[in-house]
Amino acid sequence: MVTQEELNEVLAKLAGIMPAKIINELRDRLSKMTITREQLINIVRTLINEYYRALIDPGEAIGIVTAQSVGEPSTQMILRSFHFAGLREFSMALGLPRMIELVDARRKPSVPMMTIYLDEEHRKDLQKAQEVAYKIQLTTIENVTNTVEVDYINSQIIIEIDENELRQRGLSMDDVKKAIDRIKGKGAQVEIEGNVIRVTVEGADIIKLRRIRDKILQTRLAGIKNVKKTLVRQRDNEWIIETEGTNLEAVLTIEGVDHRRTISNDIHEVAEVLGIEAARTVIMRELKKVLDQQGLDTDIRHLMLIADVMTWTGRVRQVGRHGVVGEKESPLARAAFEVTVKNLVEASVRGEVEQFRGVVESIIAGKYIPIGTGIVQLLMEFE
Repeated sequence: MVTQEELNEVLAKLAGIMPAKIINELRDRLSKMTITREQLINIVRTLINEYYRALIDPGEAIGIVTAQSVGEPSTQMILRSFHFAGLREFSMALGLPRMIELVDARRKPSVPMMTIYLDEEHRKDLQKAQEVAYKIQLTTIENVTNTVEVDYINSQIIIEIDENELRQRGLSMDDVKKAIDRIKGKGAQVEIEGNVIRVTVEGADIIKLRRIRDKILQTRLAGIKNVKKTLVRQRDNEWIIETEGTNLEAVLTIEGVDHRRTISNDIHEVAEVLGIEAARTVIMRELKKVLDQQGLDTDIRHLMLIADVMTWTGRVRQVGRHGVVGEKESPLARAAFEVTVKNLVEASVRGEVEQFRGVVESIIAGKYIPIGTGIVQLLMEFE
């Protein structure tokens, strides 16, 4: 059987042939197995063959292959943009609209969502998961109200509170009274009789009473700003929380939340809270999710390339003239995309030089494209 020293000796020969990450992962896995030296050599040979097969050939037009592999299946997508998850709890974006949102790096997604994973104590217990969900979901006075009446004669707003709903969300009538006291304004009085709250506003007209009523109903009692709804559901034998609306920074501070796995579908928010590497991963995962929902198979490495191009400068950029295309080095390549004259004039004013290193500019000028056989430059000498 192979000893640890023999294993290290064989794997040391792989240094420089393949990345250290793959070698370390192989070492970790083989350390736990009982194998002969011959089996070890076979495993290493197979790994080297598979690694070389996975590499891109020099001069391969990987950008074009990526564009085709993502563009072709996305034309087959369903154009319907929304459906309802769970029991019509909340809507979520699907298909082409979501794909466009991602590559355009929109500042706010049409349906911002978070997937919140829970820690060891809360993930197995539905009751505890529900408690965390209530801490996160934005609860306004309207959410715990049975009826609201406006008595225009006595200048009163009468609110009947649903005590069961209040109890379920871990709140009390005192919490409601404190919230109303904070915003009631001058000359207003608050009285509580059982589960009925009367807000008397002296000398208020109809418009002012209605405005105060709306303000009271929208007053926050508990939960996190922007998180409108939460849905507790089971996935892979654990309870998770899905939300409509995002506030990643605030959610990560809530007790019971697993901060290492919780994620938002808002790329810019993830970049601000967790950094650009996390944003790159979210772009990749979200693109993969959209394609998988449509039953379309695209190699994950092509999606990685899109995510890399969008994030390699350290900030999230869209794939368009205000982002990736607009920052290309080649003036002809920039001019070939949407605003031709403006780009050519600006390049002329700045005295830019065209190097003909890319595909687009080479095609425009009728030159050999520097990919495949066009990347090889040979000069033949005749005697």
